[in-house]
Amino acid sequence: MAALVVAIAGVRDQGGGTAASTAGDGGGGAKAAITITMADNFTFTPSTITVPTAGAIIHLVNSGNTPHNIEISALGLTSPVVAGQQELDWEVGPLGAGEYEFTCPQPGHASAGMKGTLIVSGSNASTDTGPHQGTGTPDEMTASEMDAVMMAVAQQFPAVTEGHGGELMEPTILADGTKEFVLVAKIVKWEVEPGVVVDAWTYNGVVPAPELHVLTGDKVRIVLQNELPDSTSLHLHGIQVPNVMDGVDPYTELPTKPGGEHIYEFVAKGPAVGIYHSHHNAQEQIPDGLFGAFTIDEMPIPQKLIDKGYTKVDKKVNMVLNDAGAIGLSLNGKSFPATEPYTLRVGQVMLVNYMNEGLLSHPMHLHQPAGWIIAKDGIPLDEPWPTDTVNVAPGERYTVLYMAQEPGVWAWHCHILTHAETPQGMRYMVTALIVER
Repeated sequence: MAALVVAIAGVRDQGGGTAASTAGDGGGGAKAAITITMADNFTFTPSTITVPTAGAIIHLVNSGNTPHNIEISALGLTSPVVAGQQELDWEVGPLGAGEYEFTCPQPGHASAGMKGTLIVSGSNASTDTGPHQGTGTPDEMTASEMDAVMMAVAQQFPAVTEGHGGELMEPTILADGTKEFVLVAKIVKWEVEPGVVVDAWTYNGVVPAPELHVLTGDKVRIVLQNELPDSTSLHLHGIQVPNVMDGVDPYTELPTKPGGEHIYEFVAKGPAVGIYHSHHNAQEQIPDGLFGAFTIDEMPIPQKLIDKGYTKVDKKVNMVLNDAGAIGLSLNGKSFPATEPYTLRVGQVMLVNYMNEGLLSHPMHLHQPAGWIIAKDGIPLDEPWPTDTVNVAPGERYTVLYMAQEPGVWAWHCHILTHAETPQGMRYMVTALIVER
């Protein structure tokens, strides 16, 4: 294989030209110029590119807010990291003819599907076999065509898919009053959105895993049975437990091997809003689906809000956020248009526990009504504070009260725009609150 020469050729100027040098192409002429856009929904556009053996100048555009770059491991090539909303030119070549996979090497991005194909041949053409194939890229669609595509997606909501996670799990009550929960870690086929079926790593076959709910003073026993091909462990994030029950192998326990079992026992201390998940190869096992809600008691309503009419909770929602792995950008294991809508009547109150099990922060925005944050990471706040957008970092939990005020269908989504709306319509981390009189 020919030797490789890789360099940052320059930064694109504001006028859309390039400051790249074309020297070193081996033929005295300008190298092929190809643009790849990297997005926070873990896609490359186009996902397949063709470059000549002489090499190319690859213009990298990061349309999102998270750093991305490109690695072609078979060729030993890694581009510079491109910060959010930035772009630069990357010169590669000469290259040996063949077909190579390229990925984003940032943690968890490749496993979330951020991959593409590089074809090295004598052609300068670039082709797209990504998600736009067959529908036309945004530049190729007319306004009417884009409107029609968006409407078609919107009319599917709420789309019916196989599987529903996060339901409350009833414990088995043992002779001494202990509440026992049996969690079986296993791989199942999971439909994230219509027709998109993935191999999800689950507890009891669903994403999110069943909610475990107990009361302060309860003796709790969790039996973890591992039917996965890899070892695993169970960490109770945000829940007070003895150190030996913390679920962090190899420090507090040995890994639970395939076919093995591990028992966790403790006395519940609340109130608490926690999440349980793997703590073994977590960057893959958690985004692939090994996560669920663990709550203790009910979160108290601050007196300030009681005085405003928030006297009781009519509906409770655990909203688990994800953005990577097999599950990808999703709310409670589903991606729009397969996400679940929620309903309230005017004057009713909904309590929402936002829980982030992904790799990115997500500013969750409910168009109406405004909410009140009453707890952070399961700790009640002395003074609630109002919000219409809650930025939930990985591992964080926020408890928010919403009172329905105006009838209508109110959009509810992550406000990183590439996580919510595309030229093909609403996608990914979007749902709706339907308020009726």
